[in-house]
Amino acid sequence: MDEYLIPFQEATAEVVEKRSRFIGHIWRVDSEEAARACIEATRKQHHDARHNCWCYRIREGKLLRYSDDGEPQGTAGQPMLNVFEREDVWDVCCVVTRYFGGILLGAGGLTRAYGGTAKDALNAAGVSRMRLWATMAVPCTYSLYERMKLLVEGCGGIIEDTEYGADILLTVTLPARRQEELVGQVTDLSAGTLEPLLVEEGFRPGPREEAK
Repeated sequence: MDEYLIPFQEATAEVVEKRSRFIGHIWRVDSEEAARACIEATRKQHHDARHNCWCYRIREGKLLRYSDDGEPQGTAGQPMLNVFEREDVWDVCCVVTRYFGGILLGAGGLTRAYGGTAKDALNAAGVSRMRLWATMAVPCTYSLYERMKLLVEGCGGIIEDTEYGADILLTVTLPARRQEELVGQVTDLSAGTLEPLLVEEGFRPGPREEAK
């Protein structure tokens, strides 16, 4: 299965433009039903707002939906969706709530405000890369510990757990395609005395990354 980006976590961001408040909220969702539930919950929370504009992008079935919720056509939902299309982020729902400040922004101003708020919310959430990951048990001596940490990082891995005993046992997660690379480098580093073992493989999100 190909890798792709999703929001790392739920997040919010707020922008004030000519006294109008734009509150962006972003979620990771895996179905249209989940996206609709987020939208409805936000509408209830901000029932007194002038607009609750939204978009979502679901990988299963390649679903793309958006709504301007009363704003001029093309000035809200589509600019928000464009943010996630440019970043190639899937399984995402975003609602931008607007509390009108009494000053008209014009089509260009609205487009920038809605798109900018969605981007700020994505920046706050961060992204995660869905891909096939491998979890490996990596034995390590105390004398090689610092070099082993650098080696794991160089293979795109993260140390999930560290057990200290007579020696050290690292639980490492890294992209599955880089398993052989890690094994080879550990073999070289330890002159063949240490051997990483595969614990499991699974398709799941990786660590937080910054949005572009």
